[in-house]
Amino acid sequence: MPALVLHQLRTLHVGPIDLAIGAGECVCIRGASGSGKSLLLRAIADLDPHQGEARLDARACAAMPAAQWRRQVALVMAEGQWWADTIGTHFADGCNPAWLERLGLPAAALDWEVARCSTGERQRLALLRTLMRQPAALLLDEPTGNLDEDSTARVEALLDDYRREHDAALLWVSHDPRQAARVAQHRFVLEDGRLVEEGEVDRAGADGGETAGADKASGVEGAAW
Repeated sequence: MPALVLHQLRTLHVGPIDLAIGAGECVCIRGASGSGKSLLLRAIADLDPHQGEARLDARACAAMPAAQWRRQVALVMAEGQWWADTIGTHFADGCNPAWLERLGLPAAALDWEVARCSTGERQRLALLRTLMRQPAALLLDEPTGNLDEDSTARVEALLDDYRREHDAALLWVSHDPRQAARVAQHRFVLEDGRLVEEGEVDRAGADGGETAGADKASGVEGAAW
């Protein structure tokens, strides 16, 4: 599968962002509430107006129909959208029963009414619905934000397997630095609209004074690898 590449991407108070996520890699972004993490994901998914470019290798977002881009670069929000009464109606691409089990859900979950599901159940089912479409890149907005420790571990394991087996590029927004360290090969903090590599943040805090200010001013917006 291809890499997800951002070039000078801007939206509202976020950007410019330059970032490349290779096939089979996971990048995690943290940041304070209101820093624009969700705005960035929505811009990449072409849901909000933006400037700059997003590409799957040579395929530019602007050159593809929106529906085709969003199928390949899929956004999984903290609370998914549901438009029918029963869960199974939303699985047009079918459902892998083994994946249901891995997420701690019974096969009968497809017969459930959406209204009877807890927030955590809906979150896991929305993720599974997206994975069944086999996107090349996943934009994950706090995918375990409503889950307990066991369910969080299940989601992390399934996403890690999906990344490896499908060579998918993952951009994962999380508030938890421990989770970021577990799931990602590269970690950034979104600060003042720019991406700063976590190592740069740590060094700036350790140096303090003028050095910290210099590091912040020259912090990387992203990295290509």
